[in-house]
Amino acid sequence: MNPVHTENEIENSAKKAIEVMYGSSIENFKIRVLLPYPTEQKREAWDVQVTFHLNGLQYTVDLLINEKDGQITNARLIDTMVPL
Repeated sequence: MNPVHTENEIENSAKKAIEVMYGSSIENFKIRVLLPYPTEQKREAWDVQVTFHLNGLQYTVDLLINEKDGQITNARLIDTMVPL
């Protein structure tokens, strides 16, 4: 996998991971929160919270993406709700 340094690279990596987990019919994909992990001075990964719509529901998923190789080391479903 490729390193992820820019917001565009992070978004592409996150979207690919979500499509693998939830399928390619997701809509309105967007990054909600993007934070360095563990800290800005010693960043090894990105903590990325994304939202998207699927089958009439809005999902919020948290991903931990390694900066050096773009691998997803943790994925966690935070919330599923009817979109507002």
